[in-house]
Amino acid sequence: MTDLPYAELGEELMTAAASRVPIAPLTSRYPELTLEDAYRVQEHQVRAWDRAGRHLIGFKVGLTSKAMQRMLGVASPDFGHLYQDMVLDNTAPINAERFIAPRVEPEVTFVLKDDLSGPGLTIIDAVRAVDYAIASIELIDSRIADWRIGLADTIADNASSGALLLGKVPVALDAVDLGLLGCVVTKNGEVVASGAGAAVLGHPINGLLWLANQLGRFGRTLPAGSVVMSGSITAAVPVAPGDRVTAAFAGLGTVDARVAPASHDSEENS
Repeated sequence: MTDLPYAELGEELMTAAASRVPIAPLTSRYPELTLEDAYRVQEHQVRAWDRAGRHLIGFKVGLTSKAMQRMLGVASPDFGHLYQDMVLDNTAPINAERFIAPRVEPEVTFVLKDDLSGPGLTIIDAVRAVDYAIASIELIDSRIADWRIGLADTIADNASSGALLLGKVPVALDAVDLGLLGCVVTKNGEVVASGAGAAVLGHPINGLLWLANQLGRFGRTLPAGSVVMSGSITAAVPVAPGDRVTAAFAGLGTVDARVAPASHDSEENS
């Protein structure tokens, strides 16, 4: 572990989010930044958000697909924290002004009925703890300029989290094969991405298992009721004001992300 200004870097990222003015990659200034250091920067922000009264609802697992790892030049997953105010109304246009450089990802999301306490958990433990799966879209965003991020940068930046949209139909795990589940993403009516659940570490449940075991290494439990986004099935799709992105999941349904036109951004879904 290196002697780095964790609090200062965390404050920089929170200021960038509030101002929508991105900052230079942390790793360009601190090339010695380790993954443990990066999680300490993330944790500084988590403590600040807790003090501000934000309600933690769960976690996201990022960089689980080969497509996303290739896109960002990394080789392992990461995780970030999800808050209630990040859940968007999927019947209303999305205000692009709350983001810097948003992209959307189709994901299988799990809701837990039991605690998961790692490390050392198995796939059976993860399956038993799930209440249901649901289709979702994550809007990722980066407080790092131009998405010039390494793994330590995105970890420090709460795994490049932004917001999420959840589907309407909860589905039991025995009702659909999530590994073989297909997903097609369209943007403004044109197909822009497709993939299968197996793109997420071989099966979306593996994203949940990785998270629970990783949190266990930090001495943390994944509590019952948690919302866990397991990781993107496809590469991320950039979006801009006026775009409409639809993710259609076989067996889970469809989720729409409609970004308000620029002239309406200040009026909708702020």
